[in-house]
Amino acid sequence: MKKLLLPLLATLFITFSANAKTIEVEIHGMTCALCVDTLNRKFNKMDGVSKVDVSMKMKKVRLETDSRSPTIEMIKQAILDSGFTPTKVTVISNEEAKEQPYNDN
Repeated sequence: MKKLLLPLLATLFITFSANAKTIEVEIHGMTCALCVDTLNRKFNKMDGVSKVDVSMKMKKVRLETDSRSPTIEMIKQAILDSGFTPTKVTVISNEEAKEQPYNDN
């Protein structure tokens, strides 16, 4: 049973990784830690989002998503619903995202 399960899990991981995409959005209106928390909560609840990084210093949010959901329009609307304005959306390849770690330092 273990011999069958391991290749199956490896295949699922590779399939998910191949379909994943990273989306970075520049945001106008983020001024405090509460802003960061609001966006973190909003995107952590969103279907299809596997990782959320919000940077107040850079005024950006970076999302790791699957390839179909959420759409860029859904992401923009979530930002607007949270009281902020999305100004620029960039889709980053997985390789670029790995090479460019995202942090506030």
